[in-house]
Amino acid sequence: MKNRYVTLAILLAATSCAKRPDAIVPADIPMAAYTGSPCPVLATELVKEQENLAALSEAQNRAATGDAVGVFLIGVPASSTFGGDKEGQVAVSKGKVQAIQSAMRSKNCASS
Repeated sequence: MKNRYVTLAILLAATSCAKRPDAIVPADIPMAAYTGSPCPVLATELVKEQENLAALSEAQNRAATGDAVGVFLIGVPASSTFGGDKEGQVAVSKGKVQAIQSAMRSKNCASS
């Protein structure tokens, strides 16, 4: 009986770990949010959002690594437990990058 609780605790801890950024699905951001902007503005927004995504991805990687270490050492995904998981922000940022890129393609903007 005791082994069942230990196994259950390990499974619950492992499933609540932070995901790696490449495993996070982009949020659905409508391209229409960006189609009213001219190409130079879109290019600037794309660079800004790609930099934001890179920073968020780095933080998410740290959270995933921290969770893996925490689960291994103490059985608790420490980063996720204490707010280090940035999954939602990474998903939104990925969605914005895709929406801006789609808007740029639809307007035949020069790609950067």
